[in-house]
Amino acid sequence: MEAFERNIRKVEPYVPGEQPRQRVVKLNTNENPYPPAPGVERALKELDTADFRLYPDPACSVLVDAIADFYKVGRDQVFVGVGSDDVLSLCFLTFFNSDKPILFPDITYSFYKVWAQLYRIPYECKRVDEQFRIVREDYYGENGGVIFPNPNAPTALYEDLELVEDILRHNRDVIVIVDEAYIDYAGPSAVELVDRYDNLIVTQTFSKSRSMAGMRIGYAIANPKLIRYLNDVKYSFNSYTLNRASLVCGAEAVKDRAYFEETVEKIKATRERAMERLGSLGFSCTRSSANFLFATHPDCDARELFEALKREGIYVRWWDSERIRQYMRITVGTDEEMEKLFAFLEQYLSKGE
Repeated sequence: MEAFERNIRKVEPYVPGEQPRQRVVKLNTNENPYPPAPGVERALKELDTADFRLYPDPACSVLVDAIADFYKVGRDQVFVGVGSDDVLSLCFLTFFNSDKPILFPDITYSFYKVWAQLYRIPYECKRVDEQFRIVREDYYGENGGVIFPNPNAPTALYEDLELVEDILRHNRDVIVIVDEAYIDYAGPSAVELVDRYDNLIVTQTFSKSRSMAGMRIGYAIANPKLIRYLNDVKYSFNSYTLNRASLVCGAEAVKDRAYFEETVEKIKATRERAMERLGSLGFSCTRSSANFLFATHPDCDARELFEALKREGIYVRWWDSERIRQYMRITVGTDEEMEKLFAFLEQYLSKGE
């Protein structure tokens, strides 16, 4: 090791899903298969590129106002960032500064562990039960903060707000973050608890239900004091986080509630049909409340099937992780994309008979 390497911060990085360059059936990164709301395209065409010489609004007012109107919260209760990953990373940096470990599930979004290591935050992973459910009692003890997704990833399981509120009641002296990247495909949001719990932060994203993964827009909703703390860190780190196009297009996406609800329902309908179809092929799936399926087959090695699908140009997600090694995560695509998946699976399974 060179001497200077002793002072370099080293972490095991998050590994995102593959982004293949060739045309494939892409069911590996939970993107929305449908385009954004029509107003987004109009907004892009109307953008004055001469304004690109100017910095964007650091307060992100047009987008913050749109989100506040949509959720009927104060604009001082909304924080926006470059995707929910940026928002969550700033939350870790801002709120998790205790000597006590933060808590999150052992099967969950793998970026949590990366941020904890990057910012030198002690952490403990709490084991989900055999049905992959969060064990609420595991979050009752002394800690430096709590974070969990709802629905969880990659299991796709949604926990009722009763469980969320129970964890909040047992953690009044620390920050609790509920990561709701997939909430629009599930049940009620913890946003409705924000005014009752001043230590709650709810994060969401435009990458899934609003079809804007390429724009990188995420946001947090919390009480005004926590939002001020987040903005203080943001302005100390990078004042101009979101570009002009993202701000304008994001606001247009939020305004079109009808289109948003239509595409969400379309994906949910495809999800239910896909679960039935997978079941008829012998797969077992968790009860999905997201835009993806978490599936296993008793007669197929998940890694071998993952590689076979990839050779066929069908990309899904697989992790070499002890408790979920025999599962694949399959994004809900269009009906046409799902039919291509099922046609291959039928052929693949018939060879093993």
